[in-house]
Amino acid sequence: MSKKNHGDNDEKLHIDKNIFQMSAEAKSEEQKRIEDQHRKNAEERQKKAEEARDKRLEQERLELIRLKQGIIAESETIHEKHEEVPKLSLWKKIANFFYHNKWWLGIGTFVTAVFIWLAVGYITKPRPDIVILVIGENYALGNESTLAEYVEQFTPDNNGNGEILASVYYIPYTGQDQRDYANGVPTKLTAELQSADNVIVFCNKTADEIFDSDILLTDLTGLYPDNKFVNKERFMLSKTDFAEKIGLTKDQITEDWFIAIRNPIKLLYDDKDDMQERYDKDFPVFDAIINDLSK
Repeated sequence: MSKKNHGDNDEKLHIDKNIFQMSAEAKSEEQKRIEDQHRKNAEERQKKAEEARDKRLEQERLELIRLKQGIIAESETIHEKHEEVPKLSLWKKIANFFYHNKWWLGIGTFVTAVFIWLAVGYITKPRPDIVILVIGENYALGNESTLAEYVEQFTPDNNGNGEILASVYYIPYTGQDQRDYANGVPTKLTAELQSADNVIVFCNKTADEIFDSDILLTDLTGLYPDNKFVNKERFMLSKTDFAEKIGLTKDQITEDWFIAIRNPIKLLYDDKDDMQERYDKDFPVFDAIINDLSK
């Protein structure tokens, strides 16, 4: 092959290559133009859709204002959508109610159970004919003695149920705030001393911190003028046979223990008439105890 022919072929190959490149570049530009056009069309549609939506929302807002102001009775642009409520059978309605209200039903059931328990306890609880308070730290006297049985022998059937029952409420007051609060003593004292259910009290020297004796306790001097165990409002117990009669030893009733009776006054939970009624019922029991221990 001659050099001329070889050169012609190279030149032809180079020309063909340039034409191919030009064709590919032209196709690429056309594709890009088409894609740009599609993108512009999509952006234009999106823009129109947003404008249409904003216009619709604005119209609905204006319609809503007119509705609220009473300018128009109903709107042609605002339409409420009401979903059709499926019809449920009776059992499904009941199940649905329990499912949606299970927490409230649980709380209600608990409260009802507590109320029933308290009501049953109140109905079935024995009603005492008399309540005696033991105020002061003396576990033997408050919990281990036969004080209730001793008092019952002087107690009439006040509630008319055919039985005699005396209840002893032990309140271990020490005068030491930390110990008393730990044992719930302030709450017990308030509940009992602000109630007319009891007037006879057995106390020790800590009573000086609780009672204003001149006001709250009955002066026994005029009632028992010649009684050697009487000291103003207090009938002292240590030198009597009180310990023996309630099943304790002499040393378990120290010299500061006494029995007293509360005066009828207006209370937090009851008025003076209620306490006077209780006083009139319990004083004969108190008097019988004094006479028995004075022998």
